[in-house]
Amino acid sequence: MNSNVAVIGLGAMGLPMAARLAERFAVRGFDIAAERLDLAAAQGVTPAATAAEAVADAGTVLVAVRTGDQLHALLFGDNGMAAHLAPGAVVVLTSTVGTAGLAETAARLAAQDAHLVDAPLSGGPVRAREGDLLIVVGAAPAALAAVEPVLEQLASTLSIVGDKPGDGQALKTVNQLLCGVHIAAAAEALALADALGLDRERTLDALTAGAANSFMLGNRGPRALQAYDDGGAEVLSRLDIFVKDMGIVGDAARAAHLAVPVAAAAEQLFLLGEAQGLGALDDSAVIRVVAPQLRETEA
Repeated sequence: MNSNVAVIGLGAMGLPMAARLAERFAVRGFDIAAERLDLAAAQGVTPAATAAEAVADAGTVLVAVRTGDQLHALLFGDNGMAAHLAPGAVVVLTSTVGTAGLAETAARLAAQDAHLVDAPLSGGPVRAREGDLLIVVGAAPAALAAVEPVLEQLASTLSIVGDKPGDGQALKTVNQLLCGVHIAAAAEALALADALGLDRERTLDALTAGAANSFMLGNRGPRALQAYDDGGAEVLSRLDIFVKDMGIVGDAARAAHLAVPVAAAAEQLFLLGEAQGLGALDDSAVIRVVAPQLRETEA
């Protein structure tokens, strides 16, 4: 396996991953937005004019797209990237797209002497740049071995959860159920604290010090309070990403004939947020669905 790496999709996660990998590997990157290519070039990534050009000599191809439909179009659409992969190349799917159609995608790649590693990740852009991501992997052992150095450059925690593509997506779906519910619960809790007249910052400090704490409360809580500031909180994870991810959770639960009422309620909050124009804001802005305004405090 050659050590050249291609990164397709230089968005909020793809760009810092490409920059991190460029510290150790020769990396080509492609994105449909020219400004993202310029940013990548400034961080040691060689820009490519097309996805086909980026992957032509790459042993590992990281794909950072948003949906399963985008993945299919990228690989097998008009002038699809799959036809330009180097023999034996491994495509690493880093996005959360759900399990639907992934076995078929892996089979089509295998027919072209390429392999699929299912490796959805969590952690956000800052941790991506630092190589501090959580990556859950479903892949055949040989394919995983070929790309393990690349994954280890990106991850502080690399969890092998199964030996076939789809296993990583399945575990990430469970992960996103918890994350979405925790973000929504944190928003409701902080909105209630405000409605009861409690000091917002002191309440958050007290909650994060006790048994009610969660990663999402500690991480999203301060940003939820910033959601009411001019411009809102810094966007580290868009609200509409959780519209997508909670939809994946719902689809998976229905396919398994499993009721997930708490996840369904959280999904409705994110959908309401999107309908209210909050989709491009940080996901902590979901607090504005349950509390459009905070109470006015005394000067």
